[in-house]
Formats: sequence, C-alpha cells, structure tokens
Amino acid sequence: MSDCQLYLISPLDVAGAYPDRLTRALDAGPVAAFQFRVKGFDEHEAARLADPLQRICADRDVAFIVNDSISLAKRLGADGVHLGQGDGDVGEARQRLGRDAQIGVTCHDSRHLAMEAGEAGADYVAFGVFYPTTTKQTEHVATPDLLTWWQELFEIPCVAIGGITPENAAPLVEAGADFLAVSHAVWGGDEAAAVKAFAAILKG
Repeated sequence: MSDCQLYLISPLDVAGAYPDRLTRALDAGPVAAFQFRVKGFDEHEAARLADPLQRICADRDVAFIVNDSISLAKRLGADGVHLGQGDGDVGEARQRLGRDAQIGVTCHDSRHLAMEAGEAGADYVAFGVFYPTTTKQTEHVATPDLLTWWQELFEIPCVAIGGITPENAAPLVEAGADFLAVSHAVWGGDEAAAVKAFAAILKG
C-alpha cells in the first residue's frame, strides 16, 4: 500500500531502563529514524543521555535525529536535526552539520511554512497535529488532505505527527505520509507490541 515508514520520537525521560526499551522497540520491527527529544537539560547532560541511545540506533542502521538543538546535533555527530519554527534555520543547520545531515522542519498545518522549508533545503517537512495528543500542547491541527497536496507537488518527504496510533494511522498513510512520527503510542505501553502493530499497517 505504501512506502510509509515509522519515525520514533523519544519520551522526555530517557534515563534508567529506557535504553532497554529502545532496543526492544527497534528490534520489534522496521524503524527508519529515532528523534532524541529531551527538555530542561544542559548540553553536557543531554549528550550523556544520548550516548547509549545513539549507539543502539547506529547498530541497527536507524537514523539518529536530535530535536531542536543544532549545537547538540553537531556535538554528537548525529545523523540530523529536527527544527521547530523557533529553533534556528535550515541554512544554519546545513552549514554547521554538513550536506549529508538530515534536516527536518516542523510546519504545523501551514503550506506556506512547508514550501519555505523546502526552498531552504530541508530534507523533510513535518505536518501536524492530526489527532488529539498528550505529548505536547496542541495549537495547530492538520488534515490528511495536506499530505496529499504536498505529495502531488513536491519530492521532499513529509512526516505526519500528533496523536497517531495503530488504530488511526491508516488514513494518513493513504493520504501520502512518508513517515509516521509517534511517541506516546509506543512508549505509553508495550513498545515492542506497538511497533509490531504499526509495522502491520505500514505493510498494507
């Protein structure tokens, strides 16, 4: 049905047994990318937390993407960075991280922001939220037709994010999402079972 892939986003708490949970999730089914998303740590502590997770991803050929921080991505030698609208621009990220870095941009429900990101050289754009989510405050709601519009006009991959579960993912896949970005749907329960459930949908 699709070439849509799974893009895991970390919970805010990645200490303790979390590396074991990440290992279970990545071993349960195909995952294209993992986004390291922690808040409230200085860069040194964030790098310490990221280290085991980055190794787990590298061993499984999963792209390791840092949320928000170009400097942390540079420090870690990460595969890329995901930028919110207030986190710096694509040009700066490209200059600091190199031409091979994967740079993604949050575009909410905005066609204009997505086109700007594409013109600036982003490697992917992220639209959302599509469904109610507890992971972060919802200010922008996107609809599946946004994914279809993007696919018809642009070559750059698009990511769907926001409240996505195995039960509600199918319309987003059908609409043209290249990636489903998920966090609570995986980490809120049995991560291996959740990844397997997403894998079944993405196989079509």
